[in-house]
Amino acid sequence: MKLIIEILRQKDRTSEPYRQTIAYEALPDDTVATLLNKLNAEPALTDTVGAPVGTIHWQCSCLQKKCGACAMRINGTPRLACDTKLGEFIKGRLCLEPLRKFPTVRDLIVDRSVMMDNLRAIGNWLEQPAVQTEKAAQLCYDASRCLQCGCCLEVCPNFTADGSFYGAAAFVPASKVLSQLKKENRQNLPQNYRKNIYSGCGKSLSCQDICPAGIDVEQKLVNSNAVAVWKRFFKASQ
Repeated sequence: MKLIIEILRQKDRTSEPYRQTIAYEALPDDTVATLLNKLNAEPALTDTVGAPVGTIHWQCSCLQKKCGACAMRINGTPRLACDTKLGEFIKGRLCLEPLRKFPTVRDLIVDRSVMMDNLRAIGNWLEQPAVQTEKAAQLCYDASRCLQCGCCLEVCPNFTADGSFYGAAAFVPASKVLSQLKKENRQNLPQNYRKNIYSGCGKSLSCQDICPAGIDVEQKLVNSNAVAVWKRFFKASQ
């Protein structure tokens, strides 16, 4: 299939972004990740005006929809490059852009360290032995599938990288820790949860619609609110 690829590129953190268009003969069963590897394997590749393309910088690791490293905007929607097949784009146009909610490092690479910073800020860890029930185990397992890819934050109307609302990338992991805290140890995390998650969430659930892992974000939000805000046990623990 003939594909017109438009890539939003940027040389470094301080330079101005620019768009580069490439015409390429692609295979419908290839993923966007495969395409990027193929483009980078052609050192003499030129764009539609004859300018050299050079190396297209992007992130990847597992290429199996397990790490979230290859998240980017694909035709305006945050998705994983390894999980997006070219056959979807029957009109033959593909636009690749870095996620917009995070600082761009280079080309399609962004700095998502704010997600880890936010988890540290709310104290998302256990300081006492975990208390686990059979019913809560499934909730914890589902929350553990979070890829920390940032797609949920990209579509969240309330999240900004420098804001006080931390979004689903924080409250999904927090739901796992909250479910394992003894009642008498539920202090710092619930307090920070109310400040940095509950008070800023508009409940649009756009995060659930976009999640590449298919996590039931609403369930995590409801149960976490029950513990941290309404001071009730998790429904899954009852």
